[in-house]
Amino acid sequence: MTHRTSGISRRARVLSAGLAAGVLVPLGAVATAAPAVAATAPQVTCSSAQSGLAAKLKKDITAALKNRKGTVAVGLYDRTTKTSCTLRGSTAFDSASVVKATVLATLLWDAQKTGRSLTSREKSLATDMITKSDNAATSTLWRQLGVTKVKGFLRAAKMTKTVPGSGGYWGLTRINVTDEQKLLALVTGKNTVLTDASRAYILKLMGKVTPSQRWGTPAGTPSGVSIHVKNGWLQRATHGWRVHSIGAFKGGGHDYTISVLTHGNSTMNYGVATIQGVAKAIHKDLAPRAASANRYAPTETPREAFVAVPGA
Repeated sequence: MTHRTSGISRRARVLSAGLAAGVLVPLGAVATAAPAVAATAPQVTCSSAQSGLAAKLKKDITAALKNRKGTVAVGLYDRTTKTSCTLRGSTAFDSASVVKATVLATLLWDAQKTGRSLTSREKSLATDMITKSDNAATSTLWRQLGVTKVKGFLRAAKMTKTVPGSGGYWGLTRINVTDEQKLLALVTGKNTVLTDASRAYILKLMGKVTPSQRWGTPAGTPSGVSIHVKNGWLQRATHGWRVHSIGAFKGGGHDYTISVLTHGNSTMNYGVATIQGVAKAIHKDLAPRAASANRYAPTETPREAFVAVPGA
């Protein structure tokens, strides 16, 4: 239930500050951001069928993260050049609103079992959940599906390290870069888990995200490349701000996905800047002669919102 009364406590307002993209969090879980902690030296590993590309990506991603504080995990895969890069692939993070892409995939996967189409109500909820990152819509779909179905999809998708948040707190689902890249691979390529129609629907909604939330992995995308993105951000007492961005990109001779997960950020915008530094390096290395579209700018500081708490 979302409270909008003038009598809501100051504590609840503080708890909800910065959650414009929205995540479901237990009361008391959010507090003033902890001081950012310097990350250990990043160890990026890359491989590629294109000569010299792996070494360049490793160098440039590492350079983009130099002197950045917090913990950063990176995943990249380009089908065209069979290029992959990984940094802290198994490190776990609170999902924040990035999990909403998994919720939509689960909804479609479940509907496929009986060969049914989504209802108009489900389509409306899914659209709000992805394009506006609406919390209430996500909570409704999460309750409809139930954790059992979410876990069923995760097994089918082989997202073995993703752990759904308990007690209805979907924003505290534990995720890592390896599993997010598995999800993006299912969304962007033919497979037996999601039908072509389901994949196209997910990509359509991720391509229509509201402009204020189009930051992160799309930064520096070359002109003419299609962009599909889902972001999330959340502040808690430990590890400061979690700021994440997952994206799928196609065009200019490339077909690639990027996941960047972070925590330990002193502010939301600090995390955004870290993600965008990595994204710009990747896009430039994959298409060094292409001009950047500069279509997506960092979001403004999120406005105060109200926390939705199950049972409240």
